[in-house]
Amino acid sequence: MSMLSPVSSAATVGGIANNVDDASLVYHVNLVFVAIIGLFVVVRLPRAIALFGTSSEWFNGHFLRYKAYRPRNRVVQAVHDAYPPPSASKEHSTDDSHTLYTHAPHVLRVTEKGAPVSMNYPPHIPSCIKPLRPLLTPLRSRIAPGFSVAQLLILSIYFYCLLYASFYRSNIFTDSARTGWISVAQMPLVFAFAQKNNILGSFIGFGYEKLNFLHRFAGRVVVLAANVHSLHYFYQWSLDGTFKQSMKRSNSIWGLVALICIDMIFFFSTAYWRQRAYNLFLTTHIFGFIFVLPAAYMHKPPLLPYIYACLALYLFDHLMRAIKTRITTATIRPMPELDITRVEIPGFNAGWRAGQHVRLRVLSFGMGWWGWSEVHPFTIASVSGGQDGLVLMIKKTGTWTKNLYEIAKMSGYTEGGHGREIKVMVEGPYGGPGHTVFSSFSAAVFVAGGSGISFALSAIQDLIQKDLQGESRVKVIELVWTVQDPACLVPLLPTLTSLIQQSVFTHVRISVFYTRAPTGKFPFAPTEFFQPGLTLAPGRPRISKVLDAAIARAVSLGSGSKDDEGITGMVVAVCGPVSLADDVVGAVGSVEPLRRDQVGGIEIHEEVFGW
Repeated sequence: MSMLSPVSSAATVGGIANNVDDASLVYHVNLVFVAIIGLFVVVRLPRAIALFGTSSEWFNGHFLRYKAYRPRNRVVQAVHDAYPPPSASKEHSTDDSHTLYTHAPHVLRVTEKGAPVSMNYPPHIPSCIKPLRPLLTPLRSRIAPGFSVAQLLILSIYFYCLLYASFYRSNIFTDSARTGWISVAQMPLVFAFAQKNNILGSFIGFGYEKLNFLHRFAGRVVVLAANVHSLHYFYQWSLDGTFKQSMKRSNSIWGLVALICIDMIFFFSTAYWRQRAYNLFLTTHIFGFIFVLPAAYMHKPPLLPYIYACLALYLFDHLMRAIKTRITTATIRPMPELDITRVEIPGFNAGWRAGQHVRLRVLSFGMGWWGWSEVHPFTIASVSGGQDGLVLMIKKTGTWTKNLYEIAKMSGYTEGGHGREIKVMVEGPYGGPGHTVFSSFSAAVFVAGGSGISFALSAIQDLIQKDLQGESRVKVIELVWTVQDPACLVPLLPTLTSLIQQSVFTHVRISVFYTRAPTGKFPFAPTEFFQPGLTLAPGRPRISKVLDAAIARAVSLGSGSKDDEGITGMVVAVCGPVSLADDVVGAVGSVEPLRRDQVGGIEIHEEVFGW
């Protein structure tokens, strides 16, 4: 389509000849991006190093595996009620439902042989130094659902650098080659931010899903620059009356192929197609890039280094995906109260960190004609190293999940009870807390919406397990779960009760809220409810009150060994819809600076639904 020239020829800008080497200029702008990313890596390097302070944090999180389960026969010297008797409550909750209970001081961690357990607390490196904490609130503020001021600032810096590259000693209306180079030079960044096995994310501590906003923005830059580059030539050829002759050139034809592929990828990447026809979105992505890379090379051979970079990133990612993929047998069971399918994969019981997810493909024609070909991400709901294996809780939402739920409903009886065995392909694990170590904080608050409880269950089980082994600094764990109907609590009541009973040394408080009036008979009688530390109430939670209670517990003095270690901050993790994550961020921002500094700062970890 164009005659991309590394050096602009006789074009003038403001009467001054433009002798700038476009290829060199764009290359050096990309080096600026690499330097900025390198700065982020250096700033976050101490947190990456801190992962090596706890073997379970850096050894897990890469490959699923199976290891023999060894139950611990004895972990405490004396066990007794960790909480005082519950007081009478209305609607199974009171205004002081977050009263702080104190554990008895003489309960002692011991090994299986009865020897005291030596405490091995993980190192804690805050994400932000104290003088800069006041900046976190405005940077976290939302300017659109799920989009923060910090993200806008990053994209603004990125876009400004590209504007500089576009207009430096160049007139965008007369110098068409510059935008062509910019378009191709950003393609490696598009690939880098899209990889599931994200190299950049590993260095800075973010999963691919956290970098997706950069992938989308860089992709839009490629589309915009490519179209500006092409339209200039279309317009110029039309004015000269040489459009047909120019389009017959080989490089022009291949340029047009690349343009069509790029525009097709962009069109089917919009939210409408992602949400209503995900397979079409995925297919156009794959085939679009299969054609756009060789087309770009045939259009202009000097672009080869950028194409090699894209291919290297793509092949590395897919090689790692193949290595991380396992084919195994899973048992699926319906959970009607939650409209959830429980997927149990006993073949793997280790290899992931709390909060990570896997990509699941069900190898069954019961999923529909093409359902077997689809792969979807789901958060792991079980703790690594446990006897339950890898457990997923899949909410019935779209066609694929509805088909899976229907298959589970038709299940019979297996060795483990009611269920159905199917073949699945599991890929992962991915995502998760990155460089954040939940067990290194003094307090942990988890806010879950609906099926987001799977993330919270895994993380809390992991914290309790580490606490029993003397590897957690956490003094208080708060879980807030919002559901539509109180009946949703029925299938998970034994699990939630077990969490409270197992946590001998750390205060665990679970608050469940339902947003709709129950239909029919209320699922719980007042005399049946509950385990102390577990409440059920109508309405929506007051997140600020939960945060304040957690801070109060974390800063309170006691006789335990954790109090001698000092306060190491509070982590607030949220898993649910975007609106819930935005509400939690707002609640954290409303915490008074004095209270925030008392607890050692507040960090936020977000896991939101959607893509």
